[in-house]
Amino acid sequence: MPARAYWKGYLRLSLVTIGIELYTAVNSGKETALHQIHKSSGKRIRYEKVAPGIGAVKAKDIVKGVEVDKDEYVVLDPEELDEIKLESRRTIDLVQFVDHDEIDPRYYERPYYVTPAGDEVAAEGFAVIREALRGGKKIGLGQMATRGRDQICAVRACGDGLLLETLRYATEVKDSDTIFDTIPNVKPDREMLTLANELIKKKTHKFDPDKFKSHYAAALRALINEKKKTGEVSHASDEELGVKGQGNVIDLMAALRASVKGKAAAKAGKGPTRKKTATRKTPTARKSAKKAPPKRKAS
Repeated sequence: MPARAYWKGYLRLSLVTIGIELYTAVNSGKETALHQIHKSSGKRIRYEKVAPGIGAVKAKDIVKGVEVDKDEYVVLDPEELDEIKLESRRTIDLVQFVDHDEIDPRYYERPYYVTPAGDEVAAEGFAVIREALRGGKKIGLGQMATRGRDQICAVRACGDGLLLETLRYATEVKDSDTIFDTIPNVKPDREMLTLANELIKKKTHKFDPDKFKSHYAAALRALINEKKKTGEVSHASDEELGVKGQGNVIDLMAALRASVKGKAAAKAGKGPTRKKTATRKTPTARKSAKKAPPKRKAS
C-alpha cells in the first residue's frame, strides 16, 4: 500500500514555485504500548472526566482554559479559539539559508520526507533546489501553517529527495546556563585528555543506525511472547540479553590507558551484574505448570 501524504502544497524559492508532498519520516507506531489493566478481571482501565465536587461531566459541558493563578483559570470558548487559528498555508517560502551544521540540535523537533508533486515541471524544479542545497551545504528556513498553528521548518537535501524538519521556537527551548552552572569547574589532566582524544579517534566511524538495537524493546517482545505461550516468565540475565554492566571505574587514568590499548576496561574496575531472579508464575500458571520452562537466550 503506497504511503499517504501528510501534507500537500508548494515550496517557493523567490520566483520558483514547485508542488511538493510531505510524508512522515518516523514510525511512531512501532513502540509496544503498555496499557493499564484491572488485575482480577483482565479488563482495560478507562478514565472518566470528572470535576471535583461535581462528579462526571458531559463532553458538551467541557471547554478549554489556561491556569493564570492557583486554581484560577481563563476560560476560552471554541469560537474564540477558532478566530485566532491560522489558515493552513499551502506554500512554504524559503526566506533564509544557513550552513548545514549551524542550527542547535535542541531546536529540531520532527522530520518529514519531501517529494515533488507528480508532474515533470515540479520534478525539475525540485532537483534544482535539492542540488543547490546539497552543493552549498545549506539549509533553507521558512514557515508552514497546519492545523491552525504555524511552525518553523528547515529544508535540506536528503538522498534523492528533501528532508523537512519542524523546529521549536526560541521560547520553547530551556536555557542551559541555570542547569550547567552547578557543574564544578574542573581542569582536566592533560595526559588523561590526550588518552581520551586517542580513544575517541579510535572509536570514530561513520554513523550506522542499524548497529544500535533497543535491548528493552527486544526483552519486552520476548516477555510478551513467552507469557502468551506459557503464562510463565523466566528472567534472563544481562549477559544473556547482551547488555553489559556499566561498571564503577576506580582508576580513570588506568581505564583510559587500557581502553586505548584495546584491553578490557573491566581491569580498571568491574561493575555489579544483576542477579538472576527466580522464575515467577502468574496465578493461572501456578495451578497448571509444575516447573518453569527452560530459559532461552534473546537474540
